[in-house]
Amino acid sequence: MHISLQLPTFDYDDIGGSVARIARTADDAGFYSMWVMDHFFQLGGDLLGPPENNMLEAYTTLGYIAAATERMKLGTLVTGVIYRNPAMLAKIISTLDVLSGGRAYLGIGAAWYEREANALGFTYPSTKERFEWLEEALQIVHQMWDEGNNGPYEGKHFQLKETMNHPQPISQPHPPIMIGGMGEQKTLRMVAQYADATNLFARAGLDVLKHKLDVLRQHCEDVGRNYDDIEKTCLATAFDGDLQTPESLVKLCQDLRGIGIEHVIFNMPHPETIKPLETISEQVIPAVSDL
Repeated sequence: MHISLQLPTFDYDDIGGSVARIARTADDAGFYSMWVMDHFFQLGGDLLGPPENNMLEAYTTLGYIAAATERMKLGTLVTGVIYRNPAMLAKIISTLDVLSGGRAYLGIGAAWYEREANALGFTYPSTKERFEWLEEALQIVHQMWDEGNNGPYEGKHFQLKETMNHPQPISQPHPPIMIGGMGEQKTLRMVAQYADATNLFARAGLDVLKHKLDVLRQHCEDVGRNYDDIEKTCLATAFDGDLQTPESLVKLCQDLRGIGIEHVIFNMPHPETIKPLETISEQVIPAVSDL
């Protein structure tokens, strides 16, 4: 089982120094990957804080983290499809992959944070239309990452005259595509059809997660996809609420692995103190590495 780090907050006195220190520590400590949110306002809530709290632009931050690290894979959890033209997004991920030595993921979803979209002037169409955008974006990314296909793309919402993309990503056949969300009719169907990984939420509980994976398995059968080829990931919070001890984190990982989750991404309060990263490195990663 892989253990990874999500960094969703940036309220540090020295933002750049703290982010670099967290990233280097996680890289040295054996975390498999590192993720940031693709938002412009903070999300609210007791863990993350009010919308006015600091939030860094995701891909600038990932480029900075890439330069500070050597091994961890890097991605957004997850990019809202409304924030960037899909061709530009494919180019951004290609660039991150090339400059990081083949460590990029593309995390993507249909977007949901209407307040920040309206505040900053992003188009925020209906749920139905955002999922249409998402499907077309996935098709465009696949076409741009097919070096032999420089043809046009004609969609309902996006039209490209060419899909040339040089340099192509280092990752083969392309950077893994992770779709975030648990919707059964659209999101998980798109995972089966277009993605290499799914990201679910641990807070939903084991029974719900198992059901979602069963739905994904059926979608895979429907589209002729090998279910085992899709990486099953889950986002969880460490050292908050019921997950206060390394032992409870190990137990959570064991339970998640038992239903088919292969990769757990943890966020946590105050990673800038470094202590929670060291604790996970010393007491959790070794205990679950063979699961």
